[in-house]
Amino acid sequence: MIMDDLILRMALGGLGVALMAGPLGVFVVWRRMAYFGAALAHSALLGVALGLFFEIHAVFAMVAVALVMAFILNTLEDSPTLSTDTVLGILAHGFLAVGLVVMTLAGDDHMEGENQDHHGHHLDLEATLFGDITAISQEDILLIYGGVAAVLAVMAVIWRPLLSLTVHAELARVEGVAVEWVRLGFLLLLAFMVALAVKVVGLLLLVSLLIIPAAGARPFALTPGGMAVLATVLGALSVGLGLWGGFMFHMSSGPSIVLAALALFGLSVIASRMAR
Repeated sequence: MIMDDLILRMALGGLGVALMAGPLGVFVVWRRMAYFGAALAHSALLGVALGLFFEIHAVFAMVAVALVMAFILNTLEDSPTLSTDTVLGILAHGFLAVGLVVMTLAGDDHMEGENQDHHGHHLDLEATLFGDITAISQEDILLIYGGVAAVLAVMAVIWRPLLSLTVHAELARVEGVAVEWVRLGFLLLLAFMVALAVKVVGLLLLVSLLIIPAAGARPFALTPGGMAVLATVLGALSVGLGLWGGFMFHMSSGPSIVLAALALFGLSVIASRMAR
């Protein structure tokens, strides 16, 4: 009974992340923002550190830090002197360095995986980096599906403006699209998803669940909406196969989910070439 409950929580958590990653991932691929996703993941480590230091829930701390980074990037993205990838590199490594310093200041007692914060949650650095879906709680499930509802609702509102912005930013501006606000909204959604998905695949592998299913869906999608749906399906399959592989071969959840996504991507590439 306990094992059945654990499997259900793991499946629900993974599915929730796939539901967020699908529609967001297609725009990450179209807009070539994979490096931004990686930078957000790096910055989330600062959120974990601040959660330890101030003894607050790590998810809320990661959301706050990721949102701050999204705001900074949105402000600096149109800088005439710095390219976007340079700004991302500065932010990613700067936030990562500050996070490591804050973790050191928090004390060695907080760095031990066996210790808990005042909410009773285990704080394991390895699980944060590589994921540990077996540690997902009912509270985490509620947070993830609250995030799913928020992400899908906002994406429904900004879908067309974001699509116009992706195709041609200047034309979208001429057509009356509030380019800066739409772009900021999308960045904030990405930040939100990163913070909520840490337990499933971990900070270092999280971007994989954004870009690999979307890339696998791209050759077969006839419409942007179809690509989002197919990317979500491939993400959900990756989670399911990854969890199964993790149980069968005693692997960590994060790497096994990414390996499943890579396998599905490989099959997608082979099928698309055979169909030509």
